Amino acid sequence: MTSQNLFEETVPGGGHTSFILKRGQQLTLTDLEGCANVSLMLLNAHQPSERLNLPDTLKGQHTARLTAGHCLVSDMGRVLACITADTCGWHDPFGGVLNADEVREKYGAGRYQELRNGFYRNGVDNLLVEMGKWNLGLQDLLMVLNLFSKVTVDGEGAFHFAAHHAKAGDQITLYAPMDTLVVLTALQHPMDPDPRYAPRPVQLEVSLAEGDVAAACRTSRPENARAFQNTERFYA
Repeated sequence: MTSQNLFEETVPGGGHTSFILKRGQQLTLTDLEGCANVSLMLLNAHQPSERLNLPDTLKGQHTARLTAGHCLVSDMGRVLACITADTCGWHDPFGGVLNADEVREKYGAGRYQELRNGFYRNGVDNLLVEMGKWNLGLQDLLMVLNLFSKVTVDGEGAFHFAAHHAKAGDQITLYAPMDTLVVLTALQHPMDPDPRYAPRPVQLEVSLAEGDVAAACRTSRPENARAFQNTERFYA
C-alpha cells in the first residue's frame, strides 16, 4: 500500500486535539513509548448529530473488542472510520474517561498552581475543550473508544485491565470513507492500575490512501457491507 503523507503531529501525554479526517484519508496513530492510551470520539463532520455508536458497532460485528477489519459505525448505520491496520490487536470500547474529581481521587491534586503545564488533566475536560472548537458541548459528549488499551470481561461480567498491553511502536490505522470529525485525548485508561499520573505521547499521521484499502473491512461481515452502502448513499 502506498500513501501520500499530509501532516504529522505529536500529541504529548495529557494533550488533546481535533480535526476533520476527510473522505479517502487515513489516520495512523503510533504509541511512541509503550502503554499509551488514546480516548477517541468520531462524528459526522457535516452533521455532528451523527456520531459513533459503540453498542451498534460491537453488536453488528459480534465482538467485544476492536481491531483490524472492524468498522466504527455511526448511529445512522454509516462507517465513520474503519480499522485497516493494527499491530496492537485489541482496543477497548468500554472503559470511558475520567472526570476532574476522579483524577483527583486517583492521582492526587496535581494543581496548576504547583505544576504549571504539568498539571493533572482529565478526559472529560480535555474532550470538551476540543468539542467547543466545533460548537459542541457536554450534551454531545459520547462514549469513547480507548485505543491501545485492552479490557477483558470474565464469566461473571467483571472487567479486567491488561497492563503493559501496547508496546513502543505499536500502530493503528483508521480509514475514513466519509468526512469524519476526530476528537481525541492522550490520557491513561481509567482502569490503569499505575498510581502515578503518567500519560504517554502518541504520534498522528494523516495521509491519502488507495481506494481499496478498506476492502477487508467491507467484506468481513454482511453488516459492514451494508454500512458502507449507507455511507456511499450519503454521498450519491
